[in-house]
Amino acid sequence: MTIDSEDDIQGLQKIGRICANTMQHMAAHLEPGITTRELDDLGRVYLERHGARSAPELTYDYPGATCISVNHCVAHGIPDDTVIQSGDMINIDVSAELDGYFGDTGASFLAPPNSHEQHSVCKAAKKARNKAIQSLRPGMRLNEIGKIIEKTARKHNMRVVRNLSSHGVGRALHEDPGQILPYFEKSETRKLDNGAVITIEPFLSTGADMVFDGDDGWSLYTDEGVYTAQYEHTVIVTRNGPIITTHADYQKAI
Repeated sequence: MTIDSEDDIQGLQKIGRICANTMQHMAAHLEPGITTRELDDLGRVYLERHGARSAPELTYDYPGATCISVNHCVAHGIPDDTVIQSGDMINIDVSAELDGYFGDTGASFLAPPNSHEQHSVCKAAKKARNKAIQSLRPGMRLNEIGKIIEKTARKHNMRVVRNLSSHGVGRALHEDPGQILPYFEKSETRKLDNGAVITIEPFLSTGADMVFDGDDGWSLYTDEGVYTAQYEHTVIVTRNGPIITTHADYQKAI
């Protein structure tokens, strides 16, 4: 999507805030003993309370309101009877639609106590996301995003998961400019338009370059013993700097 008006910005910010608050609502209840299905139910109720619809369900008939991935299941995990344990690493990914606009956000969370490696990969992934967002400008080549992510990963002795990418978003969950690679690809010559709406969501890992499909047709995995973290925002690219639409203002009492 490329924005056409202030109404577009406000619509994207409204659904982005709902997505971010939903994720924080789920994270506020994340503790050992809760199941991923129970977390997903909390997310569904929060989305519905604010008038939003789950984007994975709406777009792909996904079997859950949100994606919740635990340990070496690193993306698109289906909510089920998996019980969160102390020491787990959990990714929560929330995308939703409201009034024709889509937002998409995600983050990795830790159930203490956790290892130095788990904390380190989370720190590195968040830095990679933030540095890539700070660099966004109209006319920028898409491969510059991948270059920044790769450079940040190397600086922190982490690997980039190469087959999980950022993407266009806005009027649909996935749209132009399509796939935005998390590594530098010399042949990629496309550039960002002013007003483009995209996600920035690097997956960094302590030992994986790729993920592989699970048996359920949705979940994506690395080998066991490898830690992987992802942090995601939806962003509008403008001449005055990037506008992050998925900021939260969540208060647990709401």
